[in-house]
Amino acid sequence: MTLVESAPTSAVTGGPSLPQERRLVTAIPGPKSIELMSRKTEAVAAGVGATIPIFTAAAGGGVVVDVDSNSLIDLGSGIAVTGVGNSNPRVVAAVAEQLERFTHTCFTVAPYDSYVEVAEALNRLTPGDFTKRSALFNSGAEAVENAVKIARHYTRKQAVVAFDHAYHGRTNLTMGLTAKNQPYKNGFGPFAPEIYRAPLSYPFRDGGLDGVEAAERAILQIEKQIGVENLAALIIEPIQGEGGFIVPADGFLPTLLAWTRANGVVFIADEVQTGFGRTGQWFASDAEGIVPDIIVTAKGIAGGLPLSAVTGRAEIMDAAQVGGLGGTYAGSPIACAAALATIDAYENDGLIERAAAIGEVLLGRLNELAASDPRIGDVRGRGAMVAIELVDPATGAPDAAITGRVAGAAHKAGVIVLTCGTYGNVIRFLPPLTIGDDLLLEGLGVIADVLAADTGAVAA
Repeated sequence: MTLVESAPTSAVTGGPSLPQERRLVTAIPGPKSIELMSRKTEAVAAGVGATIPIFTAAAGGGVVVDVDSNSLIDLGSGIAVTGVGNSNPRVVAAVAEQLERFTHTCFTVAPYDSYVEVAEALNRLTPGDFTKRSALFNSGAEAVENAVKIARHYTRKQAVVAFDHAYHGRTNLTMGLTAKNQPYKNGFGPFAPEIYRAPLSYPFRDGGLDGVEAAERAILQIEKQIGVENLAALIIEPIQGEGGFIVPADGFLPTLLAWTRANGVVFIADEVQTGFGRTGQWFASDAEGIVPDIIVTAKGIAGGLPLSAVTGRAEIMDAAQVGGLGGTYAGSPIACAAALATIDAYENDGLIERAAAIGEVLLGRLNELAASDPRIGDVRGRGAMVAIELVDPATGAPDAAITGRVAGAAHKAGVIVLTCGTYGNVIRFLPPLTIGDDLLLEGLGVIADVLAADTGAVAA
């Protein structure tokens, strides 16, 4: 396999001043992390989990260094947040400068220019050649909830459709939109009303159904079970995140979009995980050739600081009454400074192109593994957002047990990976866009090794 160009230089990305290496000084977790985990158990609510039992001391480039001086390859980037790196120098400088000026006034009390500049950038970069407006918030879930509020106000209708395997957040309304019960919803109801679910295009499990056919199946269900006259909005992730990195078949999203246009339904694209270069383009909607009415962004927008946004057609976004949108910390000046620096990095440091190049490496190596291991039922994704679905090779049934074992073994070997999927059988790869090819390939090599070593492994 031909390697793509390596990651941008340390002068651009920061962080790689840390040695870019996998280094195990202790077992994972080490003694200092074990002690801190004990303190976490005593101090932090039990419902706040941790994917890997280490505590971070430093991070940058493609590594996370823990308090025991272990250096782990980062294939998770804080769930697709640190695309520009964990301490990008543009972001660090912008945040430091803003901290010296002021930390907070509340934009809805005494506004500041950086909020407006972020909104202008989002209006320019998001899909669609029409007049847009943006509103800023703190988290992806908060932005999703506000997108629904706006769509309902604009249409004067209440029903909202989400899709099988969807993940949209953990607030009350967004838990209703989210499909997976455990751990996100179990015991937390009742949920907000007037939320409905439609079948997704899931090519690996759709039995040959193409994208247009899958969309027609969903539309029929919506029309018969909800009624378009009641429907305010349809919300969908162009590539599902927590649901398993499911890439819908060609034609699915355009067919749904055309139907919403014909029926006065607001089309909301949740690009919280897919946005900001993650898939090798600014937004996953770009690859599908769709132009949403509203697009929701967060995660990669501000280099690790909490910020989210709702951007959409001006006539829709302006429907809410003055004072109907906002929040005390929404569009924090510090987060806005970070976002402007982050967008600068995406535009000028080759990071979107780097995401596409990372995708070539991920898809190439993972497809090589799949060719010799029938437990890898599917390899899918775009850019630096790729996953493998692990199955029982005899039946094709989801195999969550091997998924957990492989992820756990990778962690012990010094590679941070995340699992996902409704069935718990998907390993996802979300490396920072600042990772070098050497570390990326080494991390994938560890995955190959732990798969081969797993009980019942198929010989290559």
